[in-house]
Amino acid sequence: MKYNFDEIIDREDTASVKYDLRKPIFGREDILPFWVADMDFKTPDFIINALRERLDHEVLGYPIKPPQFNEAIVNWMDKRHSWSIHPAWLSHCPAVVPSMAILVMAFSSPGDEIIVQQPVYFPFFSTIENNGRKLINNPLKLENGRYTMDLEDLMQKISHRTKMIFLCNPHNPGGRVWEKDELEELAKICIKKNVLIVSDEIHSDLILNNHKHIPIASINNETADRTITLMSPSKTFNTAGLATSYAIISNTKLRRAFNNKLEDFHLNIGNTMGLTALVAAYLKGESWLDQLIPYLENNFAILDNYIKKNIPVIDIIKPEGTYLVWLDFNNTNIDPHKMNKYLIDKAGLWLSDGALFGNEGVGFQRFNIASPLKRIQEGLEKLLMAF
Repeated sequence: MKYNFDEIIDREDTASVKYDLRKPIFGREDILPFWVADMDFKTPDFIINALRERLDHEVLGYPIKPPQFNEAIVNWMDKRHSWSIHPAWLSHCPAVVPSMAILVMAFSSPGDEIIVQQPVYFPFFSTIENNGRKLINNPLKLENGRYTMDLEDLMQKISHRTKMIFLCNPHNPGGRVWEKDELEELAKICIKKNVLIVSDEIHSDLILNNHKHIPIASINNETADRTITLMSPSKTFNTAGLATSYAIISNTKLRRAFNNKLEDFHLNIGNTMGLTALVAAYLKGESWLDQLIPYLENNFAILDNYIKKNIPVIDIIKPEGTYLVWLDFNNTNIDPHKMNKYLIDKAGLWLSDGALFGNEGVGFQRFNIASPLKRIQEGLEKLLMAF
């Protein structure tokens, strides 16, 4: 079946974060949003059909994981990421960010240190600081338009109070798909210093231009033994509203502690529709995803060519994964702290403000290209208007 990613879907008045917050926040609805990380494509038909079939039963009581839940994930990891995992390693959880907060509480104490690598997905910060832990920044280095890890800085910043590092792989917002040698060096440091690796791999299926996602826990058993991998089909198949994710934890002691903390907060029950969608996505989603990836690659190529030709003052960080493009506005003559408001006021264009991702993101804006090409082109025309 051939899928139509060019179809324009009207998402207004659907309680959409992306669209229906425009009026309350800005007092206007003519702003074109490319900020929050969901897609403007229809959730695939095989997921919608599975949800409809489940609704036909007409009883939505407390669920358990369906028999195919673990099997679908195990097979998906093997086929898409060449990672052989055991069904017993899997824990269901409501979403990746709440899982990170649970992990902070389970494996650290107030005052302990947790490392992040800015610029990075900003909910990492609140899961640390709102739970009374100390955020330690190990900034990424931007070299020749590509982010790299500063492992010397990391070594210097690890102390006896450092309990874990939050890894973002693939990286949001920088678009890096970390390579095996980079992950190996990071893992060696964490093993030597007894630091737990919490790896957010929610964008792991969205790999562009023949790059390859490598789950850090797949490198070797020693790394796996101190890694908790968090994944979800929500970015891949546009099901974020169903709040369903999972953790892969091969270390029995770590897995038991995580599950116990989930039970403490009664977060281990599951979401009937989310569980149903996950199974359908991983059992039937390969063809859809294989068509989505080249569409996203073409959207980026259009954006890249347009900006280089018409607004060369903006630098583009080429994504290796995700559907998020990191744009550098620091060479413009506009105050970087006012850039986001400038784009909204002058062009009616809503991007994610880089400052949200840490000090290293000041002057950048994140552009979500998971939309029909016509809408991307409209957004680019609006961007040109601002300059």
